[in-house]
Amino acid sequence: MEKIKFGTDGWRGVIAQDYTFDNVSRVALATGRFYRKHKRAKNCILIGYDTRFLSAEFAERTAQVIANTGMKVTLSDGYCPTPALSLAIPEFKAAAGVVITASHNPAKYNGFKLKADFGGPEDVEVVNKVEREANKTSEKALGVVKKSFEELVKKGTIKKANLRQIYIDDLKKKIDIGAIKNARLRIAHDAMYGAGQGILQQIIEDAVVIHNEFNPSFGGEHPEPIAAHLPELMRFVPQGNYNVGLATDGDADRIGAVDEHGNFVGPQEVYALLLKYLYETKGMRGEIVKTVSVGEMPDKLAKIYGLPLTELPVGFKHVASLMVTRDVLIGGEESGGVGLKGHIPERDGLFLGLTLCEMMVKRGRTLGELVKELFDQVGPHIYRRIDVRTTEKYKQKVLGKLKKGLKEVAGHKIDHVLKIDGYKYFFDDGGWMLVRASGTEPL
Repeated sequence: MEKIKFGTDGWRGVIAQDYTFDNVSRVALATGRFYRKHKRAKNCILIGYDTRFLSAEFAERTAQVIANTGMKVTLSDGYCPTPALSLAIPEFKAAAGVVITASHNPAKYNGFKLKADFGGPEDVEVVNKVEREANKTSEKALGVVKKSFEELVKKGTIKKANLRQIYIDDLKKKIDIGAIKNARLRIAHDAMYGAGQGILQQIIEDAVVIHNEFNPSFGGEHPEPIAAHLPELMRFVPQGNYNVGLATDGDADRIGAVDEHGNFVGPQEVYALLLKYLYETKGMRGEIVKTVSVGEMPDKLAKIYGLPLTELPVGFKHVASLMVTRDVLIGGEESGGVGLKGHIPERDGLFLGLTLCEMMVKRGRTLGELVKELFDQVGPHIYRRIDVRTTEKYKQKVLGKLKKGLKEVAGHKIDHVLKIDGYKYFFDDGGWMLVRASGTEPL
């Protein structure tokens, strides 16, 4: 019996190896039992899923198992972005939410995300309890799942809802869509074959979307909106004279952007641009929150604006917990996942992409001009992430050496080290380097 392990953003596994119907059932049974015992048994659990191989079937099995514990279930009537599920949780007054997705991971993976009743990532203690319960659950224990999915639907214990439409309606309320349309902004969206496909066109009818069909293999690419996986969008935008290119990952909670010249605008720049827009144009105030993988641009802007800044371990769950308890203006990671004040305490790729479009219109600037303006204010910044696939044994060996301490890296003297998640080395020339083990992949 495989061990279930939740990482920084849910439980993930390789389909047909450790991510099987039996293991998903074990996690679902633990989930249903926990919320029935400790939360609000009268409230439903919402379930959504992405476009991965068998995601719909895994979602149905999850709904069936949870409903057999006595919890009511509302299942998305089709694939939907993770933020669509998160948005709907408080709307339905649900006890929690489950998303069947492996987000930006390669096609061979699938996953199980737990969402709290406020719409963001579930509390770490709750996740740990569900994990422990799942690991105590044997395949034999699944014999308690006696009622079929069809029977539970017929009884009304499992209902279906159009979560995509609820999400679309919310985006139309929160973004100045009229201004974007009046400016005739030409938008190209790379849906990366993910759960965000088709949505932007229902909001901005003239938007053009590529990789906008069901393809569980993601066209052989990782559904992660970084430059290495977006060569087609980076060609498509300048060739088609588009003003901006937007890319969303497998479950559409992350954003990547391409300017009018086809240059990739990374998540570090996107985070800083959003912060500038909220403070300078929209007049909003609040705390700035970032994870250790985010660079120093927010720090420089925080000093200019006189706003407090908090740095956290990697994992949006840490950001979300502050967003619901403190007055946070913006919080996010380097991966393209950012939460904004006035929206759900969750990453939302399409919301962020539309906010970038709104920013371009309100500021009367192209995306390339906005990036130049940012660098004029805080200085040019260069960022690169290197993912090294390795064995668990070698990973622990490297981390063990780092624990002993370093005085310099490649000739750069270390000024100080931040150890809240991995090792973030700050050099005396103003640069930095973070070394950490991934919580979602063998990196």
